[in-house]
Amino acid sequence: MKRIYLDNAATTSLDPEILDAMVRCYTEFYGNASSLHSFGTKAREILDHSRATIAASIGANPEEIFFTSGGTEANNMAVKGIAFANRHKGNHIIVSSIEHDCILNACKWLETQGFFITYIPVDSFGTIDRDMLRNLITPRTILVSVMYANNEIGTIQPVEDIGKMCRELGIPFHSDACQAYGKMPINVTRDKTDLMTINAHKIYGPKGVGALYVRKGISITPLLHGGGQENGLRASTENIPGIAGFAKAVRLFLPEINERAMKLTRLQKLLSNALMDSYDNVYILGHPEERIPGHLSFSFHGLEGETMRLLLLLDEAGIAVSAGSACSSNDRTHTSHVLQAIGLNQFEARGAIRISMGKNTTENDIRSFIQTLSDSVKKLNSIFTY
Repeated sequence: MKRIYLDNAATTSLDPEILDAMVRCYTEFYGNASSLHSFGTKAREILDHSRATIAASIGANPEEIFFTSGGTEANNMAVKGIAFANRHKGNHIIVSSIEHDCILNACKWLETQGFFITYIPVDSFGTIDRDMLRNLITPRTILVSVMYANNEIGTIQPVEDIGKMCRELGIPFHSDACQAYGKMPINVTRDKTDLMTINAHKIYGPKGVGALYVRKGISITPLLHGGGQENGLRASTENIPGIAGFAKAVRLFLPEINERAMKLTRLQKLLSNALMDSYDNVYILGHPEERIPGHLSFSFHGLEGETMRLLLLLDEAGIAVSAGSACSSNDRTHTSHVLQAIGLNQFEARGAIRISMGKNTTENDIRSFIQTLSDSVKKLNSIFTY
């Protein structure tokens, strides 16, 4: 049985060329980048070259890239770091209501430390209102954090407009770009982004490595204290194999970004049209146009309570998909805060199926999914939800 992987928004496969680059770091270039001998200087050379590669991919300077253990740490570093570095200026932070759990939970913790968080709502497509955002900003606002693209419904936010607004008002703007990075061109200068989170395992690189872009002149308080690595902002011996794998992924896959986006958009439309033509009770979630290429989230009226069973039926047939965020898709009682934010009730918010295609996805894969979905849906029990 051929297995078809359609959960690339959760993570991607590690490309063999990237693995080879990492293995060399484990077996040949294994020195500590802080050591002064030749083993250490070689590791430092790889670190510096990787930093420059990743910086160039988003239009940043190398000294503005700080490596972390992944997107979660980078997001915590951004939100908490800005909060404590600017506490003397104010205690108000604005984030969108559909941020990743690591942002929302960091903000909940900051509320216990005396910070006031505003969770800006979104419309039915998952897009924030820029005028509402402007009206929510006060003299005490010290940070705005809005994700570049949502991991559950795929909606892309008007990041450039938000960045311009925040820059005019002198407020640091952070964007979690883990889902968007590698799927569309990103430029922190164009977008006027002050901080940005990216990671490796969504672009066929290794898990356990990410980066935070911090624009020169932006002050943040470190979360980790130790030996002063990463210019004092992130103490810990650098993960050279992971960082080298991150940079290799950038060199391999970002040059193909436009060509791959066109292919994935075509497959996305093939699937979307097939769903709309085949089912009267299907509804597509997220923005119809401003969405990540190859990402489609949908549900069936009356079958929301059968989502987990549908996932298992598809998996038995060799097809891997997810129910929204990978962080919660195995929780049968989970109600998506993202789906509730776009207007779905608690029952509906448990019923989404997320399809996220990747570089290896073919038209035959999508056609196989369409047929297998049809066979699986026939085995489900409809529940009247209204």
